[in-house]
Amino acid sequence: MTVDPHIVLRDVRMSYRRGRQDVVIFEGLRFDIPSGSFTALMGPSGSGKTTLLNLIGGLDRPQAGTVEVGGVAVNRLSESALARWRASHIGFVFQFYNLMPVLTAQENVELPLLLTKLGKAERRKRAAAAMELVGLSDRAAHKPSELSGGQQQRVAIARAIVSDPPIILADEPTGDLDRESAGEVLRLLQLLNQDLRKTIVMVTHDRTAAGCAGTILQLEKGEFRAAVERAA
Repeated sequence: MTVDPHIVLRDVRMSYRRGRQDVVIFEGLRFDIPSGSFTALMGPSGSGKTTLLNLIGGLDRPQAGTVEVGGVAVNRLSESALARWRASHIGFVFQFYNLMPVLTAQENVELPLLLTKLGKAERRKRAAAAMELVGLSDRAAHKPSELSGGQQQRVAIARAIVSDPPIILADEPTGDLDRESAGEVLRLLQLLNQDLRKTIVMVTHDRTAAGCAGTILQLEKGEFRAAVERAA
């Protein structure tokens, strides 16, 4: 049975200027990710991994080609429509957490909901539920400086899922963590994928982290060189 892809890139071109030289990242890239999958992107620095996440999340627009997510041509949306679409469809998780130091953990989680029409009570309720899901209800009133690196990343994941987006884009989510904390974060991502059916695309240099995904894709010089299915 064929699964319709949730994320589809077709004939995508991306490049940047370096002095007088046009450095091509992607040329005619074609890429599908099925809905509900957990995909790890690996490859050397400069291979285009983070650029690919930015294209899927609508942070970058391709110079040519199309980026479709759930049937929506993301690269053709206006800036205002793109912002509304991103707020409800994409959750971002970064290597360095990007938490607001003056806010509590739960207030950080609630931030994306300030862009919605939800009332204060409902925002707090959803943020509390997200904190419970990542196992940090007892740390809700703590500032980021009072949390470990692993706890801060779990807060960042709670923030990414608080609006219940179908897609989570994670850029080196364990890159700044010790092995134990990294394992906790990876188990949480697996739970979100397996139990809540979130589509997860994760960039990583860590083969162990990549092994937690269902599919590992190797990106080199803007092309996919290999696809390795994780053993069940």
